[in-house]
Formats: sequence, structure tokens, C-alpha cells
Amino acid sequence: MSNPATPPRSLAEALRARDDASLAVLLRARPDLITPVPTDLTQLATRAGTRASVLRALERLDRFALQTAEALAVAGDPAAYGELLGLMAGDAGDPPVAAALPRALGALRDQALVWGDDDRLRLVRTAREVLAPSPQYPSPTGLGPSVREAAAGMSPGRIQEIVTAAGLPSTHDAVSAVTALGKLFGHRKKMAKLLGGAPAESLDVLSRLVWGPPYGQVTPEPAAHLRWLLDRGLLLPTAPGTVVLPREVALHLREGRAHREPEPVPPVVEPAATHRPQVVDSTAAGQAYTALATVEELLKDWDEGGPAVLRAGGLSVRDLKRTAVALDLPEPVAAFWVELAYAAGLLASDGEADERYAATPAYDEWLDRPPAERWALLAQAWLTATRASGLVGGRDAKDRALSALGPGLDRSAAPEVRHRVLTLLAGLPEGTAPTAASVLARLRWERPLRGPQQQGEDLRGRLARWTLSEAELLGVTGRGALSAHGRVLLGAPPAEAEQEPERRSAGPGDKLPVHHHRPAALEPLSPPEQAVAAAAAGRLLAPLLPEPLDHVLLQADLTAVAPGPLRRPLADALGVLADVESKGGATVYRFTPASVRRALDAGRTATDLHAFLTAHSRTPVPQPLAYLVDDVARRHGHLRVGAASAYVRCDDDSVLNEIMADKRAAALGLRRLAPTVLATQADPAGLLEGLRAMGYAPAAESAAGDVLITRAHAHRTPPRSAPEPVPDGPPPPDGTLLAAAIRAIRAGDLAATTPRKAAGTAVQGGDLPRTTAAETLATMQAAVLTGGTLWIGYVNAEGTASQRVIAPIRVEGGFVTAYDHTADEVRTYPLHRVTGVAELVED
Repeated sequence: MSNPATPPRSLAEALRARDDASLAVLLRARPDLITPVPTDLTQLATRAGTRASVLRALERLDRFALQTAEALAVAGDPAAYGELLGLMAGDAGDPPVAAALPRALGALRDQALVWGDDDRLRLVRTAREVLAPSPQYPSPTGLGPSVREAAAGMSPGRIQEIVTAAGLPSTHDAVSAVTALGKLFGHRKKMAKLLGGAPAESLDVLSRLVWGPPYGQVTPEPAAHLRWLLDRGLLLPTAPGTVVLPREVALHLREGRAHREPEPVPPVVEPAATHRPQVVDSTAAGQAYTALATVEELLKDWDEGGPAVLRAGGLSVRDLKRTAVALDLPEPVAAFWVELAYAAGLLASDGEADERYAATPAYDEWLDRPPAERWALLAQAWLTATRASGLVGGRDAKDRALSALGPGLDRSAAPEVRHRVLTLLAGLPEGTAPTAASVLARLRWERPLRGPQQQGEDLRGRLARWTLSEAELLGVTGRGALSAHGRVLLGAPPAEAEQEPERRSAGPGDKLPVHHHRPAALEPLSPPEQAVAAAAAGRLLAPLLPEPLDHVLLQADLTAVAPGPLRRPLADALGVLADVESKGGATVYRFTPASVRRALDAGRTATDLHAFLTAHSRTPVPQPLAYLVDDVARRHGHLRVGAASAYVRCDDDSVLNEIMADKRAAALGLRRLAPTVLATQADPAGLLEGLRAMGYAPAAESAAGDVLITRAHAHRTPPRSAPEPVPDGPPPPDGTLLAAAIRAIRAGDLAATTPRKAAGTAVQGGDLPRTTAAETLATMQAAVLTGGTLWIGYVNAEGTASQRVIAPIRVEGGFVTAYDHTADEVRTYPLHRVTGVAELVED
């Protein structure tokens, strides 16, 4: 074990000096390090330095922490805190940077990207390789290589010429000459004197290279102002025709700063508008109800079987357009509702040979729930889904079209971005809507880009824009501001109860006091916690949802106006009897002969329809509507169509004579079998449609002569579960897993690092101890008597060897029962599987 007072010599030693709380912070921030659990701290340090793990950790740093890591990559190795502060704050100092630097450095230490004391700070090797400048990948700071790195391939004679031209005495070797040149460039006063004699054109060249990229092109015969820079080493050649501005020179010109614009403080989320909180909540509630109606309308449209599934999966462009027209929505919005229903488990493919999309059995259960509970299920599915409907219509990396419900729409960052955007909204005063630009700027600061932008904007930026619009569609926000039930959906506490009297008593022109809700941290919830939060949000939303109505207003122009949402039985019955003409705050239904005939085909009689209209209208039934119902009912079923292939029968032979004389009937191929019966080779469905097109109202009948009642057949898929979100790497470990992992790592590290007293063959490095069976048994029995702790080698039934630290309790029957420090429990091991044993040296 290393002495805590001794500076760590490696990352493993630095981790070994941490307490359990500090290790828990590291493993929580980088869960990939315990998948699987390392055997000891050395393995943990090795894993923390792998390229994949380091890149993932760097991508999760905020901008200032990343700028700090970039500055360390161009500093000395190791670097003192003062050197780092100079690179971040510059020669003149920058109080905000100086104040924020300890936090950023602490974040890098917490994630094991930086280790060592303040006088010997070290960036892990992989991070330095990623962030340090190179000709192929310039540093994000815009700095080039140091003098020592840039002069590595130069001849000693040329280096001596540069030293002399720079005004330095010549040296006996190239190494000391490069060192002297580096010291000159790092000395502010001497460099100012050197540059004071530079031509103006030379200074102009330096100003163009100072903030990067630091590389430039020169001809074989450079101009005089370039030759002046080359002679004094202010530009150094790196390849034929290519020169670079040394890092020390750039830092002098930058006044010591590694970054042009350090960003120690995150951008403020700026308000775009402020509304009264109750206006926000009521607007969001109205949109929440519209969301429920839209999902119901979508799945009702697909009730008898929706569009076919493409061979590659998903909806065709034509089917999406048809769905958008049916919902009277733009295609991107229709794609959002389709994807949301799929994410909530209400919609899936049926799995048949002719595969189609249809509602699932869960949809029927969803319909039976109260509106607030239905909304909570949709909101929870949206918040946690990894599918991004905004990608529909785009192209994937292989230039394949991305379709709704198809593959390739999962983006693991989507849930995190949605949660973070809503959390930023929750940090604003109630009723405040932010500007989209300020939200995007804040997200870019929290997760700065580390690669080329995609289509002008990074994925997180696009996800944030989609989140703002989707939250408004779903009713999580109202007028751009987070609603009260939206805050609860995130797991934040609702507004204080004392605010409610102020809201109720204030008039339209009154100003309400501003209540700030700035939660310190709204961490993403676990699935059980998210379900609880969604249910609480639904309960808060329930009183704000409009009460369903049990009446409509009938008008003389054969329309009915529903002044609000209707109760489901009334809405379903009215949807059969009339066609929806317009939707909005009030829905307008239109009665037509075809719609009335549809109700009669469903088994309703004229008497039933008159009673239904009378019972559910707040106005008298208009005479034109009553006449329409009676007229269609009088002709409905007068003709009967059955299977002969198909036949028509009617008690009034004059009606059949009229049909036979009509030229439009020629396509049906009718022939008379009897005065009251006509037959045809057409199928009954085609005959029904043909006669209806001629203006008749035939009714289908069964083989027994009974009228067939036609009802829509609801098509359902087999039971389907909602799609599982695609995780962004290993999930964050919970407290139980963290505690168990840390115990196992500590115990494994104890076994690997504690000195041992070998009882048999000498132990070399990490080899397992080797002792004879007699020595193993004797040592075990002695440890039982003395209460000692042993280090053993063990091979399990699969042949896997491991090291364990145990405290034997008893030895009998060829087994040893002992407390295993590695597993933190009592276990029993067969003695024949123990390769050897060694006593641990007492401290």
C-alpha cells in the first residue's frame, strides 16, 4: 500500500487513495467502468484510460471543463496549477475564470481524467493524445506543437543558425539550443523586444496564425518578411513547403491564453415571453386533450387494419401522407403521433403474412382509463422513448430513407435531451417561455461539439428543437412555458399551495408576484420513479381537462355542433350517423344520406335514430333532418341482395323493371329469374355498391333471408409490449450496485497489493499461490484458531482462476467455510480447488 502522504505515481495509486464516496462519484459518472466489475483498482485504472472510455467521458464534459482539459493537453506533463491557471486566465488574469477553474478541475479529477496533486497535475495519457495538437488533428485551442516537438527533425546546424539569429549565444549541442530557444519564446519581455524589430508584414503573418490553425504554406524562395520569421524560429518547417507557429510564440501573442474565449459560466436561458401561470396550465390542458383525441382518431382510422408494413419495415411515404390527410395535420406532426402511439404500446404490426399495422389490445385498456391517466401514459412514453420522429423523411448513414415506424429512428441521447430541455424550462419563473436560441446555446455549453456538425446543426440541437415543439403538442408546455403538471412529470415538486389563492383572485389585468422555481438538480428518474411522477402529473392535470358533454346542437342545415368534447358513447354513435366536417374548439358534424344509411346498416332503425337525436340535442330536431332520416329509412332494405352468385329481390316488381331499364345497370349483368328476383354473376358486395351508385338503398341479407347488419370489425394485433428504449451505454448504477462493486474492487485490490508470507512456492507478481495439499490444510486450520486472514488461489468449476482474501471459520469434510472479503459474504470452498494459500503480512 502506498503512503497517503506520498504523491501518487500512477492513476491506480491515485484511485487507491480515494475514499468510497469519491469512487462512487467516478463510477456513477462513468458506468462503463464497472461493466463488468473490475477485479481491483489497477484494472479499474487501466479501463479508465482506454480510448473508448475516455472519449465517452470527454463528450460528457461541459465546455469549460473541456477547455480546461484542452489547456492541460498543451501544458507541461506534469503541470502545476499555476501554469494551468495562466493558460486559462492569461497573463492579465480573469477573475471569472480563476473562480470557476477549481470546479472544472474537480470535475476532471472526479472522472479520473486528471490525477495528481496541484503541483503535479497529469492528464491521462489517452486524453492527452486525443486533445494534444498534431499536424493531422490540430488542437481545439488552435495551438501548434512546442519548439522542441517542431524542431525534432531539424539539423543541428540549422538550429544553431536560428539561435544565433534570435540573439542567443550558440551552444555545444542541439538539445540545449532548442531549450534556450523555448525559454526565449516563453519570456514575455525578451519576446516583446524581439518582435519589436519585426517588419509589419511579419507581424501580420503571425496575427493570422495566432488563433489557429497554426500551419501555413511557403514557397521555396519565401518573401523577406517570411524569411525574417524563419531565420529566428518564429516559424518552423514541419514538411516541405509547410511551416508552423510554435506553441510558445502563439502563447506570447495571446498573452498566455490557451483559448480565445474561455467560457467559465454557462449561458443564461433568456425569456421570450411571460404568461400568467393559470393561462399556461389551461392552454397545456387543452392541448393535452387534443393530443388524446388525435391518438384516438389515428387508431380509430386504423381500427379495421392500418397500412401495410414495408418490406424493410415502417410506413410508406404514401401511407404517411394518407394518415396526415385523415388527421388534417402536416406530415411531420402526423409522424410524431404515429411514433408516440407506437412508443406507448398502443400500435404495432400484426405479424400476419400480409403484415399490417393495427391497434394492440393495450389500446382497448387505454381507452377505458380516465383522460388524465391516458395522457400520463403518453407523456411517460414520450419522455423516455429513444425514437426520434423528427428524423422521418431524412436519410441514414447509408443514404437510406428513414420512414415512420421503421428502423433507424432510435437515438440514445433523445431521453436525456428531452429531460434536460424541460429541466431548463423548470428553472425559469412560472409562466416564462424561453427563446429557443438560448436553450440551444445552453445545451451546447453543457455538451460541446467534438466533431463535424450534421446538416448545419448537431444532433442534440435538433433533438432540443423537436422537444420544444413536441412538448407543446403533447400539452407538457403551454405557450412555450412549462406547465405545472409538466414540472411534476420531471419529478419536481408542484407550485406552492399558497400561490393558488393569488391565482384565483387575480383579475385579467392584475400582476401576480413572480415565483421562481429553480431546482438545484432534476436528475433523470428510474422507470418506477418515472411511473410515479407521471401518475402524479396526471392527477394534477385532471381538474384542468374539459368535462365531456352529453349533448349537441342540431341545426337546420343538416349539421350538429358539439361545443366541446363528447362522451365516448355519444361520440361513437354520432360518428356513425354523421360525418365530421370540421374540428377545433367545437366539432361540426354533417348528416348526409350516406351517413344515415351507414347507421341503418349498423342495425339502427329510424325510430332509434329519432330517439337518439331527441335525447342528445339541446335544440329541437330540425324538420329537414327528420325528413332525411325517414326518407333514407323508407328506401333502406326495400331491395335485398344475396348470394346467387348474387341476386336482388323486391316485392315491388316495378322497381326491378326500373333497374333493368336503367343503362347504368348494364355493367352489373342483371337477368330476371322471377317477377320479383334479379340475378347476376357479380359478388354481393359489388352489387351493393353498384345499386347504391345508382341511387338505391339496398340491404344485404343472409341465406335465411334476414337482413345482415354491417359493423366495422375491430382488428387487433396479438399482445405486444412497447418498444424498449435503446440505452446510451450502460445505465447508471444504483446505490446497491455501487456499494457492492466498490466492496469487490477494494477486496480484490487488497488481495493484489497486500504483501504475503508464502507458505510454499514463492509468489511471483500476480501469480496464484502454490502450496501442497498438506500445507494448504495446515495453514487453513491455523487461521481458524488464530482468526487470521489468508490469500488463496481458487479455480472454479468452469476452470476460471481468481484470487480471494478469506478469513476461515471452519475446515471440515474437505471444505473450508470462510468470510470472503472479495464477495463480502460467507462462502464454502472445496479444498481441492484451492491452488495454494499465503498469509497476509500484518500492518
